[in-house]
Amino acid sequence: MKIALISDLHANREAFTAVLEHAQGQGVGDYALLGDFVGYGGDPAWVVDRVRALVDAGAIAVMGNHDQAAIKGAAPTMHEEAREAVAWTHAQLSAEQRDWLAQLPMSVIRDDRLYVHANAYAPSGWEYIQGRMEAMRSLQATECRYTFCGHMHEPMLYHLSGTGKAGEFTPAPGTPIPLLPNRQWLVVPGSCGQPRDGNPAACYAIFDSVSSELSFQRVPYDIEAAAQRIRAAGLPERLAQRLSQGQ
Repeated sequence: MKIALISDLHANREAFTAVLEHAQGQGVGDYALLGDFVGYGGDPAWVVDRVRALVDAGAIAVMGNHDQAAIKGAAPTMHEEAREAVAWTHAQLSAEQRDWLAQLPMSVIRDDRLYVHANAYAPSGWEYIQGRMEAMRSLQATECRYTFCGHMHEPMLYHLSGTGKAGEFTPAPGTPIPLLPNRQWLVVPGSCGQPRDGNPAACYAIFDSVSSELSFQRVPYDIEAAAQRIRAAGLPERLAQRLSQGQ
């Protein structure tokens, strides 16, 4: 089965809609939603409801740090723009939506696959997979062959051999990658709602659980409409501008 790996939606309705339509066209049969459904963007309630509908239909969803912040308040480490967005987002969500976010698990294991927002070794600590060292630590913390995580807004692929040799790979969109069975793999699909690799197109990835092939995808969407939602909400202008810059 083809599984769409979608992370860091960040209340971007336009990007999420475009990714879901693209995934359907690719024959995706299941979805794994890797956290940060809210924060930064201008349509948190709609995005939360759409994620809830997918979960009701069988999708996996895990909690992200911005989801937690929308419930409990911004973490001290969050920068001012994020803190403003967190406070605004909290007010936009109903008590029922906040309760639903609060019930999300930190991680989910299904078959030989681990789904988590930040990392496998301390999911609730929200540490980033910034390179090979953190990727190795994450892979060594689980017996699962595949780890799928978000948090980093740039697509990346890491692997660990049985002898402890690690590698990393910056993927090209649309190119199938065979995930060899003699390695562990850590997949960062990139951000759907706020890419930061210089390419403003929405990011996600597709994993084929039968062939063990992975492909990273880029999907254009109506960036100006998403930016206008941010401006209409009175959120910091920088949050609107960065969408077109992929930063």
